[in-house]
Amino acid sequence: MLSLTSEITASDAIHPEKIQAIVDRQETADKVRVRECIARARTLKGLTLEETAVLTSVQDPELVQEIYDAAKYVKHEIYGKRLVLFAPLYYSNYCSNNCLYCGFRRDNPQPRRKLTLDEVEKETRCLIDQGHKRILVIAGEDNRKSSFRYLLDVIERVYRVRSGKGEIRRINVEMAPMTVEEFVELRSMKIGTYVLFQETYDPEVYRRMHPPGPKADYAARLNAMDNAMEAGINDVGIGSLFGLNDWRFEVLALLSHAQHLEQRFGTGPHTISVPRLEPAECAPMAIQPPCPVSDADFKKLVAIIRLAVPYTGMILTTRESAEMRGQLFDLGVSQISAGSRTSPGGYTEQQEETAQFSLGDHRTLDEVIADIAAHGYIPSFCTGCYRLGRTGSDFMDLAKPGLIRAHCLPNAMFTFEEYIRDYATPATAELGEQTIERMLDQDVPWGIRAKVTKVLDRIKNGERDIYY
Repeated sequence: MLSLTSEITASDAIHPEKIQAIVDRQETADKVRVRECIARARTLKGLTLEETAVLTSVQDPELVQEIYDAAKYVKHEIYGKRLVLFAPLYYSNYCSNNCLYCGFRRDNPQPRRKLTLDEVEKETRCLIDQGHKRILVIAGEDNRKSSFRYLLDVIERVYRVRSGKGEIRRINVEMAPMTVEEFVELRSMKIGTYVLFQETYDPEVYRRMHPPGPKADYAARLNAMDNAMEAGINDVGIGSLFGLNDWRFEVLALLSHAQHLEQRFGTGPHTISVPRLEPAECAPMAIQPPCPVSDADFKKLVAIIRLAVPYTGMILTTRESAEMRGQLFDLGVSQISAGSRTSPGGYTEQQEETAQFSLGDHRTLDEVIADIAAHGYIPSFCTGCYRLGRTGSDFMDLAKPGLIRAHCLPNAMFTFEEYIRDYATPATAELGEQTIERMLDQDVPWGIRAKVTKVLDRIKNGERDIYY
């Protein structure tokens, strides 16, 4: 268990009314103040709520570009040129909740399905055969149809699957809040990150969006990360669903949540996700978002989160279009889903009528990988940090000063070489080898270049799963 520095939970530490007051009193800042905040962000120390609010007020195109440039700098200093890839695996769309923005909502007459463990294995095998090494296990919240015990069975089955030269090396979990005791048991399954979105940190908006059901308890959801970390899960991921509420408020609330976790546990969130509302079947708030976020504001909020919480991994899903995703590579995003399906059985049966939401990017994993390389980045399936114990505070000790980059780039190159050898189309393989050679020459420090080259040669000769 972690040694707690305080017993204060998130629901005690995060004050929506204070956050809203900061948003309300923020006027368009002058250039001097904005540039002071940007300069501070470039030190990789993050930002205060007030400094972050200053950046949310910026409208001047010149200053917006300076925010973008700073976000690209901060991301590169922390994580370098790698982009981590994963895919979600939905095993059930039964749900006891009636969230007004979700395709899984209880009142939606869509067909319902829970995968058997054999079907879970079939979906897993399909993901492995595409080249995936990291997945996010996810399901609707319905303890009668998909219990906590069944979640553990799903995780165990996924880890057992082997196909060709591949296997799933790390499972992250996105699931409803649990008790501390359940989190302890979940941790024993050797998961990576536990992920849960607050959706909105405004209690009143939250109440309106979540009619009676288990999820209607705002405080229980807000305190889930405290329970997870108290149980010894080192890495947690938070997020807001942008479009439900004023994006400026949600950005400050995410920062406040990150600050709370760091103050209480010594470790902030491993990831922050930035999903934006997309249409979903029979989900009125998804079809007509209460607070729609324009593309311009969405790019700005991504860049601002990167500056405010520089150490965190930022996750972007396939809700966004291929064009938008490509633009956000430079603005702070460090992890993306690829080749995703959001329905149970979606990979093997291509089902759409049971999806949680509409996809904006329908490309295959191979097409996404080729696009990443074309943008000057390297796709990564690395799981080395999890498996070497570089989690929680150990990871943050390396991430905050930018030292984790020395591990990220070589490990990304190793997993990319595996993908090239085992799964890539000829065109992607050619582009991939060019990318690796360029980064070996330009980005890998001279002191480890020979070592990295030797590992790449070992992979080319058939070895797999090498990391450091």
